[in-house]
Amino acid sequence: MEMRIKNILIAVLLAVMSSTLVWADEQENALDAYKRQDYKTALQIFKNEANQKKAYTQSSLGHMYYEGKGVPQDYAEAVKWFRLAELN
Repeated sequence: MEMRIKNILIAVLLAVMSSTLVWADEQENALDAYKRQDYKTALQIFKNEANQKKAYTQSSLGHMYYEGKGVPQDYAEAVKWFRLAELN
C-alpha cells in the first residue's frame, strides 16, 4: 500500500512539473514574439494564458492595451487586465 501511494505522488509531481514547463514555454514564446514586434502572436498567446487566470500574462496583456501594442490603445481594458492579475 505504501509503495502505491508513493507511485501516485510521483505521478502527480511529474504531471505538475510537465504542465509548468509547457506554461513556461508558452510564456517564453509570447515574450519572444513581443520582442520581435510580432504583436499578433504575442496577443494570441497572452489572451489564451490570461483567460486561464495566469497573473503574469494578464499583466502582460494589460500592458499591451496600455501601450497600444498590437491592439488599439484602451486604458479601460488595460485596467481590467491589471486588476485581474492582481486578484490572481
